[in-house]
Amino acid sequence: MFWPMLHLTLAFCGVAVVAVFAVRVGIEVRRFSAAVGDSSERIARAAADLERAAVPLSRHGGALSSGSTGGPEARGTRD
Repeated sequence: MFWPMLHLTLAFCGVAVVAVFAVRVGIEVRRFSAAVGDSSERIARAAADLERAAVPLSRHGGALSSGSTGGPEARGTRD
């Protein structure tokens, strides 16, 4: 009767250890998903800032390129 009880006890301890690791993995996954969400929001804000900054620059660049008259595009040559 000793050996079956020992095996049952060891099996229960093994399941308990696996359960503890599963809880730890779940906590780390939650923490990682929160970090990914924060990073995604920061990237979206940076992209929006870049778009806002690019609008005046593109207007300025368009004015410069329309005023030039001797570039490679006008001559039909490539660099």
